[in-house]
Amino acid sequence: MTPSSIRRRQLLAWSAAAPLLGWTGYSQAQAAWPSKIIKMVVAFPAGGPTDTAARIVAQKLSERLGQQIIIENKPGASGSIGTASFIKSPADGYNLSMFGMPALLAPLMYKNNAYDVTKDFAAVATVYDLPMAIVVNPTVIPGVDDLAGLIRFIKESKEPLNFTSSGTGSFGHLAMEQLKELGKFDLMHVPYRGSAPAVADLLGGQIGIMFADVVAALPHIHAGKLKAIALSSPNAKALLPKTRTVSEQGFPGFDFDSWGGLIAPLGTPQAILDRIASETRDIVAKDKELQQKLLTAGAIASFQDGKQMQARLNKDYERWSAIVKAKGISAT
Repeated sequence: MTPSSIRRRQLLAWSAAAPLLGWTGYSQAQAAWPSKIIKMVVAFPAGGPTDTAARIVAQKLSERLGQQIIIENKPGASGSIGTASFIKSPADGYNLSMFGMPALLAPLMYKNNAYDVTKDFAAVATVYDLPMAIVVNPTVIPGVDDLAGLIRFIKESKEPLNFTSSGTGSFGHLAMEQLKELGKFDLMHVPYRGSAPAVADLLGGQIGIMFADVVAALPHIHAGKLKAIALSSPNAKALLPKTRTVSEQGFPGFDFDSWGGLIAPLGTPQAILDRIASETRDIVAKDKELQQKLLTAGAIASFQDGKQMQARLNKDYERWSAIVKAKGISAT
């Protein structure tokens, strides 16, 4: 055998072995995951519904993975600032984010926003549904117990009435805009930067009506300071069983929930995504303590896998973007 033929055989052998060696190293790297702290970005302020759910889930997920998960809040522009930054993170399995619905429509609300929810990150798993409720301050909107009564009060009011939400383009804002069309009544929108300040002014009587996250309104409803008029979906009955949904009060098909789920940067190894989804499914479906903590915070534990989550994102984006475009709503 000539020296040249020997070299050719050696090259062929090395070429054949190289992919296997690379695959072995890759598998070993995944098998060792997680070997360091995992970061979970929350693109909303601390204390809000997305942040609350993220901290509850991170604690339980950390216990199952055997590695600490730290929360990093990056709020601003309805979650778009933190989300746009997060999707550029290394796709190594050590970067997660709890995606909340305000960030779903932020690309439509902010012209310079730099992501597309239908393709710019990997959906991992849904974690919770966040029901909403139309609530009123009973001292500002007296004698109203249901949606028909509220609409009648609005139409008969001699002065223009306002409603508030957690921000321009929030689900509370868009849902009320849709309901205004269906119910043929008018309200002026007064947006706030988050649920907490909106609820504070609702309690203070500066404004009378809000389509609110139940997580933000529930303690005040129980205290009698706010009154729940209608729920966004049957899910909310787990929290407010005596209140009927918007759909049950004359607007069939109106049902919706805000919700949240885990996302990862594109390119994160599928085996790692599958592991996170599997552990998340177990804690969301089986961990009674986690379910109760979410429920206490006003959220319903709810799991969907990555494919189901992405389909839900796409469907919600289509629904709510149609309202944004029809109304010409913009935050800039």
